[in-house]
Amino acid sequence: MHNSKELTVFLQNLLQINSPSGYTHDVVSYIEKEFCKLGVHYKITNKGNIMATLPGKNSSFERTISAHLDTLGAMVKEIKSNGTLSLTPIGGYMMNSIEGENCNIMTLDDKKYTGTIQSTKPSVHIHNDAKELKRIPENMEVVIDEKVFSKEDVEALGINVGDFICFDPRIKFTDSGFIKSRHLDDKASAAIMLYAIKHFIDNNIELKYTTNFYFSTYEEVGHGASNLPQNTKELLCIDMGAPGKGQNSSEFATCICAKDSSGPYDYAFRKRLVDICKNKNIPYRIDTYPYYGSDASAALKSGYDIKTALIGTGVYASHGYERTHLDGMLATLDLLINYCTSE
Repeated sequence: MHNSKELTVFLQNLLQINSPSGYTHDVVSYIEKEFCKLGVHYKITNKGNIMATLPGKNSSFERTISAHLDTLGAMVKEIKSNGTLSLTPIGGYMMNSIEGENCNIMTLDDKKYTGTIQSTKPSVHIHNDAKELKRIPENMEVVIDEKVFSKEDVEALGINVGDFICFDPRIKFTDSGFIKSRHLDDKASAAIMLYAIKHFIDNNIELKYTTNFYFSTYEEVGHGASNLPQNTKELLCIDMGAPGKGQNSSEFATCICAKDSSGPYDYAFRKRLVDICKNKNIPYRIDTYPYYGSDASAALKSGYDIKTALIGTGVYASHGYERTHLDGMLATLDLLINYCTSE
């Protein structure tokens, strides 16, 4: 029986750390501290990914498990003459999903300012076409929570083009087991992977194969796990399922991806994961995602001769204000642990 409280503490800690792609040093530091507590061997790559390795009985055939720490976000594109900021997105999301959202602006000299993301016509009492305004980056801006009235006022704060804009995750855990927050993609998976590492170490479990637990930092922009340990033969990505109209995914199960925008995942690998779910009574769903990419996509495009698979809890309203359920996280955790201890 897993400690769901410990799992949700990992998740809450991760969600509270700003980490849009390109600004992941703080969340990597958090993972590093957890690895130090566990006494696990790890390394941080030149690119900024962090990976722990647990030795197994077979060291010539290695497995790599990946989850990504980076999230959606934005950067300052322009400081406007009225003291607001135009933005350029990091990752793919709908502009209406960030409208009215609180945010942090992170400067190069480590100052942090708060603000709100609004459309350029935010009030129906002023603009009779506010509802019809197209929600595109050019029509969105950040209103800074400082007394600024000009570009010069903003620059005096130390804010500049290229500063990161981090969205308030708005974390909520309900008594019924739901978890609502931005960035469950993919911090739910990172929490699952961190818990699994602790589980193996705390219980002195020797894995069948040397296994690398790889936390990538550029997945949302397409090149997260593009460099893998040399002996990797199988890459299991823990990301998310996408429940919704026409989909088979569920927030209450682990979702196994058969195909995404990069094409089909390895057939035999997927079948093995399904067999584990059947044999261990783990709730699962198989699904396909036409507009989805993953760390597996990045690794395959980099030329690695590996078999890949993808699993994850179902995340509703992905790349928006997301929701999942503890049942789906625990199902994914069970599948991960059973996979790591299987032949």
